[in-house]
Amino acid sequence: MARMGKRNFGRTAAALREDFPFGKHLPNGLTLLGLCSGTTAIPFAFAGQWKAAVTAIVFAAIFDLLDGRVARLFHVDSAFGAQLDSLADLVSFGIAPSVLVYLWSLHNAQSAGWFVALIFCVCSAIRLARFNVEAASRDPLEPANPHFTGLPTPAAACLILLPMLLGFQFHARAFANPLLNAFVMAVMSLLMVSRVPTLSVKHIHIPRAMRPALVGFMGLVFSFAIIWPWATMTTALVIYLASIPVSWAAQDRHLEEDD
Repeated sequence: MARMGKRNFGRTAAALREDFPFGKHLPNGLTLLGLCSGTTAIPFAFAGQWKAAVTAIVFAAIFDLLDGRVARLFHVDSAFGAQLDSLADLVSFGIAPSVLVYLWSLHNAQSAGWFVALIFCVCSAIRLARFNVEAASRDPLEPANPHFTGLPTPAAACLILLPMLLGFQFHARAFANPLLNAFVMAVMSLLMVSRVPTLSVKHIHIPRAMRPALVGFMGLVFSFAIIWPWATMTTALVIYLASIPVSWAAQDRHLEEDD
């Protein structure tokens, strides 16, 4: 049955490529839209439009999530697309959020604040380069790893915005404290270049019977995101943070079973 499902999916992907020849360009188009969205956060930040800047980065993350899904749907994964995606991620999730947090908070620490922002950019570049090298050297017959090595750059970009999101909701100046934001950025920078396993959503298999319930749940989350955007995003980030030690423990248990 699994083989029949894969063959049917392959025929569907082939049919999509024939019916929609633009499909081979769509993933790269989504990547470039994400790049434009992430870059747009920078002028918003200089203008002091913090919520608009955060929204631009969130849209960049959505485009980043979609481009890989679309590439796999149309079976148009390419080395060029992978490199383009990494370059876009460095701008959208390395440079743009660093500038945003610096202008919102870290500038109060002067040179030290800028140093922390630079460290985050450097760690983002290292994380993306390491991911590309490991992806290129991975055996295609090897089972997919359900975990990333280190914190993904888009996740790190969203997590360093957590104090800002809390500031939007509670209007307390404490969340703009440069020491707090520097600490959060330093921790996320270390997690990016670490070997800590983190959850890889794209490798999670959802049983067919559970998919209608998942669609209903995602619709509910989407509704919450429209009504309470900052609270919904904050909750999602806190849950993701809580998943990191769980992923670490699961990976250690899996390695022990292999031994």
